Amino acid sequence: MALLLIIYLAFISLGLPDGVLGSIWPVMRASLDLPLYAAGLIGAIGSIGTVISALSSYRLIHRFGTGKVTLVSVFLTALALLGFSVSSSLPALMLCSIPLGLGAGSVDSALNNYVALHYKARHMNWLHSFWGLGASSGPAVMGIVLSLDLSYRMGYRVLGSMQLVLVLALFFSQRLWQDGKHRTDGEVEITVPVAFTPRKGALPFALLGFFLYCALEISTGMWAVSYLVEVKSLNATDAAFYGSLFFLGITTGRMASGFFSYRLSNTTLIFSGFGLILASIGLLHYANLAAAGFSLLLMGIGCAPIFPGMIHETPNHFGREKSQKVIGLQMASAYMGSTLSPPLFGILGNWIGLSWMPLLQLVMLILLVGSEALLFGLGKRSAR
Repeated sequence: MALLLIIYLAFISLGLPDGVLGSIWPVMRASLDLPLYAAGLIGAIGSIGTVISALSSYRLIHRFGTGKVTLVSVFLTALALLGFSVSSSLPALMLCSIPLGLGAGSVDSALNNYVALHYKARHMNWLHSFWGLGASSGPAVMGIVLSLDLSYRMGYRVLGSMQLVLVLALFFSQRLWQDGKHRTDGEVEITVPVAFTPRKGALPFALLGFFLYCALEISTGMWAVSYLVEVKSLNATDAAFYGSLFFLGITTGRMASGFFSYRLSNTTLIFSGFGLILASIGLLHYANLAAAGFSLLLMGIGCAPIFPGMIHETPNHFGREKSQKVIGLQMASAYMGSTLSPPLFGILGNWIGLSWMPLLQLVMLILLVGSEALLFGLGKRSAR
Protein backbone atom coordinates (compact mmCIF):
# COMPACT_ATOMS: atom_id res chain seq x y z
CA MET A 1 0.00 0.00 0.00
CA ALA A 2 2.91 2.38 0.72
CA LEU A 3 4.19 1.91 -2.85
CA LEU A 4 0.74 2.68 -4.25
CA LEU A 5 0.61 5.91 -2.25
CA ILE A 6 4.00 6.91 -3.67
CA ILE A 7 2.70 6.22 -7.19
CA TYR A 8 -0.28 8.48 -6.46
CA LEU A 9 2.12 11.16 -5.23
CA ALA A 10 4.17 10.87 -8.43
CA PHE A 11 1.02 11.44 -10.50
CA ILE A 12 0.24 14.62 -8.58
CA SER A 13 3.64 15.90 -9.69
CA LEU A 14 2.93 14.88 -13.29
CA GLY A 15 -0.31 16.86 -13.35
CA LEU A 16 0.84 19.96 -11.51
CA PRO A 17 2.33 21.81 -14.53
CA ASP A 18 -0.19 20.64 -17.15
CA GLY A 19 -2.96 23.22 -16.78
CA VAL A 20 -0.82 26.19 -15.84
CA LEU A 21 0.17 27.69 -19.18
CA GLY A 22 -3.37 27.74 -20.56
CA SER A 23 -4.80 29.32 -17.42
CA ILE A 24 -2.21 32.08 -17.20
CA TRP A 25 -1.63 32.73 -20.91
CA PRO A 26 -3.93 35.81 -21.35
CA VAL A 27 -1.99 37.58 -18.58
CA MET A 28 1.41 36.15 -19.49
CA ARG A 29 1.31 37.03 -23.18
CA ALA A 30 0.18 40.59 -22.40
CA SER A 31 3.06 41.00 -19.94
CA LEU A 32 5.65 39.66 -22.40
CA ASP A 33 4.00 41.12 -25.54
CA LEU A 34 3.78 37.73 -27.26
CA PRO A 35 1.33 36.64 -30.03
CA LEU A 36 -1.62 34.37 -29.24
CA TYR A 37 -0.16 31.36 -31.04
CA ALA A 38 3.08 31.41 -28.98
CA ALA A 39 1.43 29.28 -26.28
CA GLY A 40 0.96 26.54 -28.85
CA LEU A 41 4.65 26.62 -29.72
CA ILE A 42 5.64 26.43 -26.06
CA GLY A 43 3.29 23.51 -25.48
CA ALA A 44 4.46 21.75 -28.64
CA ILE A 45 8.13 21.85 -27.59
CA GLY A 46 7.22 20.28 -24.25
CA SER A 47 5.13 17.61 -25.95
CA ILE A 48 7.95 16.71 -28.34
CA GLY A 49 10.19 16.09 -25.34
CA THR A 50 7.50 13.94 -23.79
CA VAL A 51 7.15 11.86 -26.96
CA ILE A 52 10.90 11.23 -27.01
CA SER A 53 10.98 10.19 -23.35
CA ALA A 54 7.88 7.99 -23.74
CA LEU A 55 9.48 6.11 -26.64
CA SER A 56 12.65 5.72 -24.54
CA SER A 57 10.76 4.65 -21.42
CA TYR A 58 11.28 0.90 -21.77
CA ARG A 59 15.08 1.21 -21.92
CA LEU A 60 15.27 3.85 -19.18
CA ILE A 61 13.14 1.86 -16.75
CA HIS A 62 15.05 -1.33 -17.50
CA ARG A 63 18.40 0.36 -16.86
CA PHE A 64 17.72 2.69 -13.93
CA GLY A 65 14.49 1.45 -12.33
CA THR A 66 11.12 3.14 -11.92
CA GLY A 67 12.02 4.93 -8.68
CA LYS A 68 15.06 6.75 -10.02
CA VAL A 69 13.35 7.67 -13.29
CA THR A 70 10.41 9.07 -11.35
CA LEU A 71 12.66 11.09 -9.05
CA VAL A 72 14.65 12.64 -11.92
CA SER A 73 11.49 13.35 -13.90
CA VAL A 74 9.89 15.33 -11.08
CA PHE A 75 13.14 17.22 -10.51
CA LEU A 76 13.22 18.20 -14.20
CA THR A 77 9.68 19.59 -14.02
CA ALA A 78 10.61 21.59 -10.91
CA LEU A 79 13.54 23.16 -12.74
CA ALA A 80 11.33 23.93 -15.74
CA LEU A 81 8.69 25.71 -13.64
CA LEU A 82 11.33 27.79 -11.88
CA GLY A 83 12.77 28.56 -15.30
CA PHE A 84 9.38 29.88 -16.48
CA SER A 85 9.39 32.26 -13.52
CA VAL A 86 12.51 34.06 -14.78
CA SER A 87 12.04 33.78 -18.57
CA SER A 88 11.23 36.97 -20.47
CA SER A 89 11.25 35.87 -24.12
CA LEU A 90 9.66 33.21 -26.30
CA PRO A 91 12.96 31.33 -26.94
CA ALA A 92 13.62 31.15 -23.19
CA LEU A 93 10.11 29.83 -22.52
CA MET A 94 10.50 27.23 -25.27
CA LEU A 95 13.85 26.18 -23.80
CA CYS A 96 12.24 25.66 -20.37
CA SER A 97 9.58 23.49 -22.02
CA ILE A 98 12.19 20.87 -22.94
CA PRO A 99 12.86 19.56 -19.39
CA LEU A 100 9.14 19.93 -18.66
CA GLY A 101 8.37 17.49 -21.48
CA LEU A 102 11.27 15.13 -20.82
CA GLY A 103 10.18 14.87 -17.19
CA ALA A 104 6.79 13.42 -18.06
CA GLY A 105 7.02 10.69 -20.69
CA SER A 106 9.03 7.84 -19.15
CA VAL A 107 7.43 7.86 -15.73
CA ASP A 108 3.98 8.19 -17.25
CA SER A 109 4.43 5.07 -19.40
CA ALA A 110 6.02 3.03 -16.61
CA LEU A 111 3.47 3.79 -13.91
CA ASN A 112 0.50 3.35 -16.23
CA ASN A 113 1.71 -0.07 -17.30
CA TYR A 114 2.48 -1.13 -13.72
CA VAL A 115 -0.99 -0.21 -12.50
CA ALA A 116 -2.69 -1.74 -15.56
CA LEU A 117 -0.97 -5.08 -14.87
CA HIS A 118 -1.13 -5.21 -11.08
CA TYR A 119 -4.19 -3.25 -9.91
CA LYS A 120 -7.89 -3.25 -10.67
CA ALA A 121 -9.61 -0.60 -12.79
CA ARG A 122 -10.60 1.51 -9.78
CA HIS A 123 -6.94 2.08 -8.94
CA MET A 124 -6.25 3.26 -12.50
CA ASN A 125 -9.07 5.79 -12.21
CA TRP A 126 -7.89 6.91 -8.78
CA LEU A 127 -4.31 7.14 -10.04
CA HIS A 128 -5.36 9.54 -12.77
CA SER A 129 -7.57 11.47 -10.36
CA PHE A 130 -4.36 12.33 -8.53
CA TRP A 131 -3.00 13.60 -11.83
CA GLY A 132 -6.14 15.73 -12.03
CA LEU A 133 -5.55 16.94 -8.48
CA GLY A 134 -2.17 18.22 -9.59
CA ALA A 135 -3.55 19.63 -12.85
CA SER A 136 -6.36 21.50 -11.09
CA SER A 137 -4.02 22.78 -8.39
CA GLY A 138 -1.79 24.55 -10.91
CA PRO A 139 -4.45 26.93 -12.34
CA ALA A 140 -5.95 27.38 -8.86
CA VAL A 141 -2.58 28.50 -7.47
CA MET A 142 -2.18 30.91 -10.37
CA GLY A 143 -5.68 32.29 -9.77
CA ILE A 144 -4.90 32.89 -6.09
CA VAL A 145 -1.60 34.57 -6.96
CA LEU A 146 -3.32 36.91 -9.44
CA SER A 147 -6.10 37.71 -6.96
CA LEU A 148 -3.40 38.86 -4.51
CA ASP A 149 -2.09 41.29 -7.17
CA LEU A 150 1.15 39.33 -7.49
CA SER A 151 2.93 38.54 -10.75
CA TYR A 152 2.40 35.27 -12.59
CA ARG A 153 6.15 34.77 -12.04
CA MET A 154 5.48 34.32 -8.33
CA GLY A 155 2.91 31.68 -9.22
CA TYR A 156 5.52 29.72 -11.15
CA ARG A 157 7.91 30.01 -8.21
CA VAL A 158 5.28 28.62 -5.86
CA LEU A 159 4.56 25.71 -8.21
CA GLY A 160 8.26 24.97 -8.66
CA SER A 161 8.69 24.90 -4.89
CA MET A 162 5.78 22.48 -4.57
CA GLN A 163 7.50 20.19 -7.06
CA LEU A 164 10.71 20.33 -5.05
CA VAL A 165 8.80 19.17 -1.96
CA LEU A 166 7.58 16.19 -4.01
CA VAL A 167 11.16 15.56 -5.10
CA LEU A 168 12.20 15.28 -1.45
CA ALA A 169 9.34 12.88 -0.71
CA LEU A 170 10.33 10.67 -3.65
CA PHE A 171 14.02 10.82 -2.67
CA PHE A 172 13.37 9.54 0.85
CA SER A 173 11.06 6.80 -0.44
CA GLN A 174 13.49 5.25 -2.95
CA ARG A 175 13.79 2.04 -0.93
CA LEU A 176 10.09 1.33 -1.43
CA TRP A 177 10.56 1.10 -5.18
CA GLN A 178 12.77 -1.93 -4.71
CA ASP A 179 9.61 -3.72 -3.59
CA GLY A 180 8.05 -3.13 -7.01
CA LYS A 181 9.33 -6.55 -8.07
CA HIS A 182 7.21 -8.19 -5.40
CA ARG A 183 3.52 -8.01 -4.76
CA THR A 184 2.58 -5.50 -2.09
CA ASP A 185 -0.58 -4.88 -0.10
CA GLY A 186 -3.45 -3.92 -2.37
CA GLU A 187 -1.94 -5.50 -5.50
CA VAL A 188 -3.68 -8.19 -7.51
CA GLU A 189 -2.31 -10.00 -10.51
CA ILE A 190 -4.58 -9.10 -13.41
CA THR A 191 -5.27 -12.22 -15.45
CA VAL A 192 -5.62 -11.54 -19.16
CA PRO A 193 -7.02 -14.42 -21.25
CA VAL A 194 -5.33 -14.96 -24.59
CA ALA A 195 -8.77 -14.83 -26.27
CA PHE A 196 -8.95 -11.10 -25.63
CA THR A 197 -5.98 -10.34 -27.92
CA PRO A 198 -7.46 -8.70 -31.02
CA ARG A 199 -6.71 -9.50 -34.62
CA LYS A 200 -4.10 -7.66 -36.59
CA GLY A 201 -5.24 -4.15 -37.34
CA ALA A 202 -6.35 -3.10 -33.86
CA LEU A 203 -3.18 -1.15 -32.96
CA PRO A 204 -3.79 1.78 -35.36
CA PHE A 205 -7.22 2.40 -33.82
CA ALA A 206 -5.75 2.25 -30.31
CA LEU A 207 -3.05 4.77 -31.22
CA LEU A 208 -5.56 7.02 -33.00
CA GLY A 209 -7.81 6.96 -29.95
CA PHE A 210 -5.03 8.19 -27.67
CA PHE A 211 -3.98 10.82 -30.21
CA LEU A 212 -7.50 12.22 -30.50
CA TYR A 213 -8.32 12.10 -26.80
CA CYS A 214 -5.20 13.99 -25.78
CA ALA A 215 -5.65 16.46 -28.64
CA LEU A 216 -9.14 17.18 -27.31
CA GLU A 217 -8.16 17.36 -23.64
CA ILE A 218 -4.96 19.39 -24.02
CA SER A 219 -6.43 21.85 -26.50
CA THR A 220 -9.34 22.45 -24.13
CA GLY A 221 -7.02 22.97 -21.17
CA MET A 222 -4.80 25.27 -23.23
CA TRP A 223 -7.36 27.43 -25.04
CA ALA A 224 -10.66 27.29 -23.12
CA VAL A 225 -9.67 30.19 -20.87
CA SER A 226 -8.68 32.30 -23.88
CA TYR A 227 -12.00 31.33 -25.51
CA LEU A 228 -13.93 32.61 -22.49
CA VAL A 229 -11.93 35.84 -22.47
CA GLU A 230 -11.99 36.61 -26.19
CA VAL A 231 -15.32 35.12 -27.32
CA LYS A 232 -17.45 35.30 -24.15
CA SER A 233 -15.82 38.54 -22.87
CA LEU A 234 -15.04 37.18 -19.40
CA ASN A 235 -12.30 38.91 -17.41
CA ALA A 236 -8.99 37.04 -17.15
CA THR A 237 -9.10 36.37 -13.39
CA ASP A 238 -12.59 34.79 -13.50
CA ALA A 239 -11.67 32.87 -16.64
CA ALA A 240 -8.63 31.36 -14.87
CA PHE A 241 -11.02 30.11 -12.17
CA TYR A 242 -13.25 28.47 -14.79
CA GLY A 243 -10.17 26.94 -16.38
CA SER A 244 -9.36 25.25 -13.09
CA LEU A 245 -12.89 23.76 -13.09
CA PHE A 246 -12.00 21.69 -16.15
CA PHE A 247 -9.20 19.94 -14.27
CA LEU A 248 -11.30 19.78 -11.11
CA GLY A 249 -13.96 17.93 -13.13
CA ILE A 250 -11.33 15.45 -14.34
CA THR A 251 -10.11 14.91 -10.78
CA THR A 252 -13.49 14.39 -9.12
CA GLY A 253 -14.80 12.44 -12.10
CA ARG A 254 -11.93 9.96 -11.95
CA MET A 255 -12.36 9.54 -8.22
CA ALA A 256 -16.05 8.79 -8.79
CA SER A 257 -15.25 6.51 -11.74
CA GLY A 258 -13.13 4.38 -9.42
CA PHE A 259 -16.26 3.62 -7.40
CA PHE A 260 -18.47 3.23 -10.48
CA SER A 261 -16.01 0.65 -11.83
CA TYR A 262 -17.19 -1.77 -9.11
CA ARG A 263 -20.39 -2.13 -11.17
CA LEU A 264 -19.67 -0.68 -14.60
CA SER A 265 -17.16 -1.87 -17.20
CA ASN A 266 -14.44 0.29 -18.69
CA THR A 267 -16.38 0.31 -21.97
CA THR A 268 -19.53 1.70 -20.33
CA LEU A 269 -17.58 4.39 -18.48
CA ILE A 270 -15.67 5.43 -21.60
CA PHE A 271 -18.73 5.85 -23.81
CA SER A 272 -20.67 7.59 -21.04
CA GLY A 273 -17.82 10.09 -20.90
CA PHE A 274 -18.20 10.71 -24.62
CA GLY A 275 -21.85 11.66 -24.07
CA LEU A 276 -21.00 14.17 -21.35
CA ILE A 277 -18.32 15.78 -23.53
CA LEU A 278 -20.85 16.20 -26.33
CA ALA A 279 -23.25 17.98 -23.98
CA SER A 280 -20.49 20.23 -22.63
CA ILE A 281 -19.37 21.30 -26.12
CA GLY A 282 -22.92 22.44 -26.85
CA LEU A 283 -23.07 24.43 -23.61
CA LEU A 284 -19.67 26.04 -24.20
CA HIS A 285 -20.80 27.36 -27.57
CA TYR A 286 -24.48 28.20 -27.08
CA ALA A 287 -24.99 28.90 -23.37
CA ASN A 288 -24.73 32.22 -21.54
CA LEU A 289 -21.53 33.31 -19.84
CA ALA A 290 -22.00 31.54 -16.49
CA ALA A 291 -23.15 28.25 -18.02
CA ALA A 292 -20.39 28.36 -20.63
CA GLY A 293 -17.80 28.67 -17.87
CA PHE A 294 -19.24 25.80 -15.85
CA SER A 295 -19.51 23.67 -18.99
CA LEU A 296 -15.76 23.16 -18.55
CA LEU A 297 -16.53 21.35 -15.30
CA LEU A 298 -18.92 19.04 -17.17
CA MET A 299 -16.34 18.48 -19.90
CA GLY A 300 -13.76 17.52 -17.28
CA ILE A 301 -16.17 15.01 -15.74
CA GLY A 302 -16.78 13.56 -19.21
CA CYS A 303 -13.05 13.29 -19.91
CA ALA A 304 -12.43 11.65 -16.53
CA PRO A 305 -12.95 7.92 -17.24
CA ILE A 306 -11.74 7.86 -20.84
CA PHE A 307 -7.93 7.90 -20.59
CA PRO A 308 -7.68 5.58 -17.55
CA GLY A 309 -10.21 3.19 -19.11
CA MET A 310 -8.31 3.01 -22.39
CA ILE A 311 -5.03 2.40 -20.56
CA HIS A 312 -6.49 -0.30 -18.33
CA GLU A 313 -7.94 -2.12 -21.35
CA THR A 314 -4.51 -2.35 -23.04
CA PRO A 315 -3.53 -5.74 -21.54
CA ASN A 316 -6.98 -7.04 -22.50
CA HIS A 317 -6.59 -5.86 -26.08
CA PHE A 318 -2.95 -6.80 -26.65
CA GLY A 319 -1.89 -9.25 -23.91
CA ARG A 320 0.35 -8.87 -20.86
CA GLU A 321 3.59 -9.53 -22.70
CA LYS A 322 3.09 -6.68 -25.17
CA SER A 323 1.41 -4.21 -22.84
CA GLN A 324 4.53 -2.22 -21.84
CA LYS A 325 5.62 -1.65 -25.43
CA VAL A 326 2.07 -0.90 -26.57
CA ILE A 327 1.51 1.53 -23.71
CA GLY A 328 4.78 3.26 -24.61
CA LEU A 329 3.49 3.66 -28.18
CA GLN A 330 0.12 4.83 -26.89
CA MET A 331 1.78 7.42 -24.67
CA ALA A 332 3.85 8.62 -27.62
CA SER A 333 0.71 8.87 -29.76
CA ALA A 334 -1.10 10.68 -26.95
CA TYR A 335 1.70 13.20 -26.66
CA MET A 336 1.72 13.67 -30.42
CA GLY A 337 -1.89 14.76 -30.07
CA SER A 338 -0.78 17.06 -27.26
CA THR A 339 2.00 18.40 -29.51
CA LEU A 340 -0.01 19.13 -32.64
CA SER A 341 -3.34 20.37 -31.30
CA PRO A 342 -2.22 23.43 -29.26
CA PRO A 343 -0.34 25.09 -32.15
CA LEU A 344 -3.17 24.17 -34.55
CA PHE A 345 -5.69 25.86 -32.26
CA GLY A 346 -3.34 28.79 -31.75
CA ILE A 347 -2.67 29.37 -35.46
CA LEU A 348 -6.35 29.13 -36.36
CA GLY A 349 -7.25 31.33 -33.40
CA ASN A 350 -4.74 33.95 -34.46
CA TRP A 351 -6.01 33.78 -38.04
CA ILE A 352 -9.80 33.68 -37.70
CA GLY A 353 -10.44 33.97 -33.96
CA LEU A 354 -11.43 31.34 -31.37
CA SER A 355 -15.18 31.30 -31.99
CA TRP A 356 -14.81 28.13 -34.09
CA MET A 357 -13.19 26.15 -31.23
CA PRO A 358 -16.28 24.12 -30.19
CA LEU A 359 -16.73 22.95 -33.79
CA LEU A 360 -13.21 21.53 -33.95
CA GLN A 361 -13.76 19.90 -30.56
CA LEU A 362 -16.90 18.25 -31.95
CA VAL A 363 -15.03 16.88 -34.99
CA MET A 364 -12.31 15.40 -32.77
CA LEU A 365 -14.93 13.83 -30.49
CA ILE A 366 -16.75 12.17 -33.41
CA LEU A 367 -13.49 10.69 -34.72
CA LEU A 368 -12.56 9.54 -31.20
CA VAL A 369 -15.87 7.75 -30.70
CA GLY A 370 -15.47 6.04 -34.06
CA SER A 371 -11.93 4.82 -33.38
CA GLU A 372 -12.84 3.42 -29.96
CA ALA A 373 -15.96 1.70 -31.33
CA LEU A 374 -13.86 0.00 -34.01
CA LEU A 375 -11.19 -1.01 -31.46
CA PHE A 376 -13.68 -2.62 -29.10
CA GLY A 377 -15.42 -4.23 -32.08
CA LEU A 378 -12.17 -5.89 -33.17
CA GLY A 379 -11.63 -7.13 -29.62
CA LYS A 380 -15.06 -8.72 -29.46
CA ARG A 381 -14.62 -10.34 -32.86
CA SER A 382 -11.30 -11.86 -31.77
CA ALA A 383 -12.79 -13.23 -28.57
CA ARG A 384 -15.30 -15.37 -30.45
